[in-house]
Amino acid sequence: MDRVLSNKKAILLFTLPAFLLYAVIVLLPVFISFYYSLLKWDGIGAGAFIGFDNYLTMFRNDHIFTQSLWNSIILAVLSVFVQLPISLALALVLASSVKGSRFYRSVYFIPVVMSTVVIGQLWLKIYHPSFGLLNQLLGDIGLASWQREWLGSETTALVASFVPIVWQYIGYHMLLLYASAKSIPDDLYEAARIDGATGVKSAFFITIPLIKPMLKLSTIFAVIGSLKMFDFIYVLTNGGPLHATEVPSTWMFSNIFKQYQYGYGSAVAILIILECLLFTVLIQKMFKTDD
Repeated sequence: MDRVLSNKKAILLFTLPAFLLYAVIVLLPVFISFYYSLLKWDGIGAGAFIGFDNYLTMFRNDHIFTQSLWNSIILAVLSVFVQLPISLALALVLASSVKGSRFYRSVYFIPVVMSTVVIGQLWLKIYHPSFGLLNQLLGDIGLASWQREWLGSETTALVASFVPIVWQYIGYHMLLLYASAKSIPDDLYEAARIDGATGVKSAFFITIPLIKPMLKLSTIFAVIGSLKMFDFIYVLTNGGPLHATEVPSTWMFSNIFKQYQYGYGSAVAILIILECLLFTVLIQKMFKTDD
């Protein structure tokens, strides 16, 4: 086995099929999209080569794209500073061998396996201004002045769209962090207890530092998931009202399939890829530590 692993030709031979499959499914469409982004093309006739004009238009003249870019960054920030802390807290509590931890793990993970469209429809009913559960609950507890069209107001639509995202993916990140925390040897905690460390101190000085690689991975997943978010926004608001919840992926979809601007939509798609790569590199550098 060691001889095979040390043989570079054997490694290349075994990894070549997977690489070819990855190149055909992932890399080739990216390069084709980049080529389309250099064209003025409606998807039907012949495209006219215009170079990087689509990209220049995107940042100079398209205020909707600029707003969608900021909305995606806001969702990414909320995911990191709201979603992940909740997931981490739940993971730490369950990893401390709390009674019924197996039941709670299953319950928290149920939304992850549910269809995003189903969850979106569920929250559409919750947010409904007339018979939605949220407004009815606010009225029942004497907060009728807080009732509003949560998805129909420019000031609340983006945050209201973020709540279902948190609700679905908290269990996903919780399970990743929980598995990482449970892999820590009990000897470390026993030594900490002998030294007088409480559960909170053990969490901050033992658990969190040792699960930092998984925290980095969860952060990357949360940020990239927010930057390329489409399904929730499309189901809940379709980018409205007045583009208040528009994100790059919904704007790309609108340009390609509604306005038939395939070249411009492909440019938006390439920007989404570059944005994800940029933030991945930044997060990698932020979490970089000595072995």
